[in-house]
Amino acid sequence: MTKNIKPCLYGSSLEELKALCKELELPQFAAKQIAGWLYTRFVTDIDAMTNLSKIARERLKERCQLGLSAPLKVSTSTDGTKKYLFRTSEGEYIESALIPDGERMTLCVSSQAGCKMGCKFCATGRMGFRHHLPATEIINQVLSIPERDKLTNLVFMGMGEPLDNIDNLMRTLDILTSEWGMAWSPTRITVSTAGVAKTLPRLLDESKVHIAVSLHNPFSEERKEIMPIENAYSIKEVCDILRRYDFTHQRRVSFEYIVLEGMNCSFRHIKELSRLLDGIKCRINLIRFHKIPDSPFYSPELEKIIEFRDTLTKRGIQTTLRASRGEDIEAACGLLSTAEKK
Repeated sequence: MTKNIKPCLYGSSLEELKALCKELELPQFAAKQIAGWLYTRFVTDIDAMTNLSKIARERLKERCQLGLSAPLKVSTSTDGTKKYLFRTSEGEYIESALIPDGERMTLCVSSQAGCKMGCKFCATGRMGFRHHLPATEIINQVLSIPERDKLTNLVFMGMGEPLDNIDNLMRTLDILTSEWGMAWSPTRITVSTAGVAKTLPRLLDESKVHIAVSLHNPFSEERKEIMPIENAYSIKEVCDILRRYDFTHQRRVSFEYIVLEGMNCSFRHIKELSRLLDGIKCRINLIRFHKIPDSPFYSPELEKIIEFRDTLTKRGIQTTLRASRGEDIEAACGLLSTAEKK
């Protein structure tokens, strides 16, 4: 995508569409009509909005653009995982990953180009921060792929920290879940965070989506070594916030845990996880580490990870081992966009 001059219709909230209609001297009910064309019919041409007058369509074309942009490239894994590469309005590259699994088809989307968090095990963290993605470029990842109509779930686990881009995240969630938008159930959406305690309450208060917290080590000093965010917002502070909310019904909270040999999978880590998560109805998702270039980290043998999982489960913490997907297409966040940038 080139630098946009006209504002984009895709990514606009209903209130923004109402303001636009007022500016263009269109009737207020036209805002819902436009939203329907965008988020229900996925229109690719303003002239196709046939329930708007010709004058209204001409005014819209003069003032706005739609804002959809096709992916530049797609890589397909032998296991069916696909990785889509997009170019942003700022000239950077972002990725989304499509993960088919039986009747489920999950899309993992990015919320930033690059990332400020600097997690040592993450390829995106090595890139540094480039820019926030506007809602247009977040929703574009959902609407511009061939599998759009087959998607069952959406996870904000791609490039970037969603809660560091809170305004555009909330606008996107509004589009996805509102009746005037795509009308998805919030239970189909999971937002991952490294633990931005400042904006976490807003996400919890203003949405009903699932939450996934990147944990990776329960000891503060050890977590600081691999996740610098611990210096600003401790994992204890994040857990204290989560305890204030109800996760006993449809909404779910999980903790993502990349298992790293010699670093976070001993019995003392199990004991500390039990203490840290006490009182939070949750589960832990164990993840095998996807090797990234020049990384000192590596995954333990599968048997050791299974033992770690089973011991946590016996201590009353529901623990699962996530299947590794797409390693042959470098599905770890940031690898494809980094290669394209080079």
